[in-house]
Amino acid sequence: MGASALSGPDFMAKKQLPAAPFWKTRTLEEMTEPEWESLCDGCGRCCLVKLEDEDSGKIYFTDVGCELFRQDSCRCANYPKRQEFVSDCIKLTPHEVRTLKWLPPTCAYKLVADGKDLPWWHPLVSGDPETVVQAGVSVRGRVKALENDVPVEDLPDFVVAWPGRTPTKARRKP
Repeated sequence: MGASALSGPDFMAKKQLPAAPFWKTRTLEEMTEPEWESLCDGCGRCCLVKLEDEDSGKIYFTDVGCELFRQDSCRCANYPKRQEFVSDCIKLTPHEVRTLKWLPPTCAYKLVADGKDLPWWHPLVSGDPETVVQAGVSVRGRVKALENDVPVEDLPDFVVAWPGRTPTKARRKP
């Protein structure tokens, strides 16, 4: 078989191009439940207690985790029933993603809603859930307490800026 037999329209018709990932081809509303859930990178930033200035509306992150937050895995201890145990836990929906002011800039839901691609460290891109830790995006090892252990009046003592920023390591491809 000569080289010409491997080229031309017949060869191109048989060559299958890989399908684009679902987050590039579907809106948040069009995603299946498993696709939606897989967008969560497991960083834990949304599980941090946030304070809102009633006068200005400004949001302040703390390094205090929700009472159901598990520091070793950065996951919820009872995800399916979290709203039964934590009354102010917000179930993210496409509407909330587009309107909540406190989602961190690294949030995949927010990135996709804004028409951006997922970063190199996101587990759906890297294939490894540890890259979110390696990129410095995860809260693993940075949570100082859980909300049940901190009196409400002491929460301002735990205000930190880093959850609202994209870490330098996350901006650079390895």
